[in-house]
Amino acid sequence: MRVPIVAGNWKMNKTVSEAVEFVNYVKNDLPDPSERETILAAPTLSLTSMVQAAKDTPLKIAAENCYSRIAGAYTGETSPRSLSLAGIHHVILGHSERRRLFNETDELINQKVQVALRNGLCPIVCCDDTMGRRIAGKKVRWVVSRILADLKGLSPIDVTKVTMAFEPSWAIGTGQSADPEQAAEGCYLIRQTIRDMYGEDIGNAVRILYGGSVNETNINALMTYDDIDGVLVGGASLDPNRFLKLVNS
Repeated sequence: MRVPIVAGNWKMNKTVSEAVEFVNYVKNDLPDPSERETILAAPTLSLTSMVQAAKDTPLKIAAENCYSRIAGAYTGETSPRSLSLAGIHHVILGHSERRRLFNETDELINQKVQVALRNGLCPIVCCDDTMGRRIAGKKVRWVVSRILADLKGLSPIDVTKVTMAFEPSWAIGTGQSADPEQAAEGCYLIRQTIRDMYGEDIGNAVRILYGGSVNETNINALMTYDDIDGVLVGGASLDPNRFLKLVNS
């Protein structure tokens, strides 16, 4: 049985003190992790303080990015080894904003996924679907090639440690969420691609999230679909009361 996930992605928001205050507010009102896993991804500067605040609670703290090497002359980057040793469980890789604003390629994302896994992190690998391609009639089927590239070279065991996230770039931060059927189609195609690559058992084991303007009004409809194992939440995760409504919905 795949345990559902509700993951918040704060992006470049909140100071360290605001982040700790948020964790202290929500940490005692979270669901049992055997029934629903709760994750918060925050800016790097806040992570260690959040890990300390969340100690011995169901809340897991995630990084929003890491580099494809564990050390070296890479000014401004974050080592996956350092994240793991600091108590970080997950790392978001391949978010559409990283691809669009920082020109991250599938090759680089694949390198990051591999080094994150080698250093004990569980990657949340994002793949997107652009409005332009949807208008052109290609719908979400093009995500297949992205999955092939981002997971290239991973062993079957490693793939089971990866969480996928289908996030249409036209729905991120716009308030325009994909309707549940569109979201389910994208998640199904991701799962079917993994089944084709690694077999039925592995494909059925991988958890797949939907991300893109998720909020209190659409989360329950999204979570009714078999291939949607949870959500990656942006703006709605910044308010602690809204976040608690989402994780306990």
